[in-house]
Amino acid sequence: MDVLNDFVLDAGDGLWTWIVLPVVVMLGVYFTIRSGVVQFRLIPEMFRTLTDKTPRDEDGAPQSVSAFQAFTISAASRVGVGNIAGVGTAIAIGGPGAIFWMWLMAFIGGASAFVESSLGQLFKVRDEDGFRGGPAYYIERGLKARWAGILFAVILILCFPFAFSSLQANTISASFASTVAPGGAPGWVGWAVGAAIATLTGLVVFGGVRRIASVTQAVVPLMALTYLLIGLVIVAMNITELPAVFASIFTEAFGFNEVVGATLGTIILTGVKRGMFSNEAGLGSAPNAGASAAVTHPVKQGLVQTLGVYFDTFLVCSITAFIILLSNPDLANAERGIGLTQDAMVATLGPWSGVLLTIVVFLLAFSSILGNYYYGESNIEFISPRRWVLTTYRSLVVVAIFVGSIAGADLVWNTADGIMGLMALVNLIAIALLSGIAFRLLRDYTHQRRQGRDPVFTRDLLPDVAGIECWVDERSVTGPIDVATKRRQAEKHRDHLRHEDEPR
Repeated sequence: MDVLNDFVLDAGDGLWTWIVLPVVVMLGVYFTIRSGVVQFRLIPEMFRTLTDKTPRDEDGAPQSVSAFQAFTISAASRVGVGNIAGVGTAIAIGGPGAIFWMWLMAFIGGASAFVESSLGQLFKVRDEDGFRGGPAYYIERGLKARWAGILFAVILILCFPFAFSSLQANTISASFASTVAPGGAPGWVGWAVGAAIATLTGLVVFGGVRRIASVTQAVVPLMALTYLLIGLVIVAMNITELPAVFASIFTEAFGFNEVVGATLGTIILTGVKRGMFSNEAGLGSAPNAGASAAVTHPVKQGLVQTLGVYFDTFLVCSITAFIILLSNPDLANAERGIGLTQDAMVATLGPWSGVLLTIVVFLLAFSSILGNYYYGESNIEFISPRRWVLTTYRSLVVVAIFVGSIAGADLVWNTADGIMGLMALVNLIAIALLSGIAFRLLRDYTHQRRQGRDPVFTRDLLPDVAGIECWVDERSVTGPIDVATKRRQAEKHRDHLRHEDEPR
């Protein structure tokens, strides 16, 4: 088993170091420049669109999940083990400097998140619950390469609902075991916890996307607020030490005075990998949630999902980093994963905080399991619409949750890292080829906002782009729009965008 784990670790590190990392950085910088730093320039729009009204059908029912519900589904996947165990692992391997690279990649990756989620909305399709979409769909429809879409779908299914969800369940089990029996829990504890998590997962996932949305809409704000409050209390108790923590994050980011013996390359690679695992910017997962929302313009979900990257990294991950670093841990001998975070909390707040963290970890990880499941469901339906395939998938996910609760975590972590690298690579190539369409959508959105309008998109605004199934509804959230008027508006927008593209 150790030989297999070492092989998987070496192969994954090679893939990330020589292929994925350069592509992530170069495309993130390119998207940032090409979009006019959209991830910073339109921050006010991100908050405005988060509370956007949901377009409704003729009978008055919501067309699909709301923008906020789509945000919580993606946040449910983002905010989980990566924010607690992942940050702890990053600090244990790369020291405080790894946090700097997580922050930097979150900002650069915000542009990639905008592009992928805007494309996910544009090329979404209708289903019985409303809409679904994601990289597999825009690869098939935008690039005319169904085989590549299936390849991405298979990689995502292996990565998220199986590998990542197993890891979330494993962390719940480990946290619970260390709380009830710090000296070592009996073997039956893991089996009991695994059975409970698998049962709860089955009750939710067999209810469909709307039940997932309703659960995550309630759970994500609650668990995020609880965890942030815990972190803020610890920060307030150690406020005089905070400047030193910031200093260590920035100075050790470049290999100066590192306390864990990590090289600069290790510090950067660890920060980028753990950052992408946590915030998923450019990974190709969040567009699956973003595509499920009913909005009036694709850019709205591009902006909302960019906000999700910031929420995950700059808030939740940073709080974890402060919790750990304010306790002045011995990083040279630090335990990787959730143990480092849990020890830091207990050292600062006392033993009772270990119980509280166990509850928070359960909420974080369980909501991630639901978000991961939905990503897999969207891609299962892309591969095959047969009902029995979906039922089989749901059953296998429940089994994987149980197995993950009782299995060792090292091999799962390293395997998930490697699969995540492959998934990111396929998605980044696709959005690089389709990014021109996303920037045309952005120009249309900003043009309508400058006119003081709530942006509305219909597919006649992109007459040269094939594969757009939705966006034929002439109604906005404010009511019907006259078709002739809409056609004149579309012609005016096309003329404006064509004029902007002309050399000056």
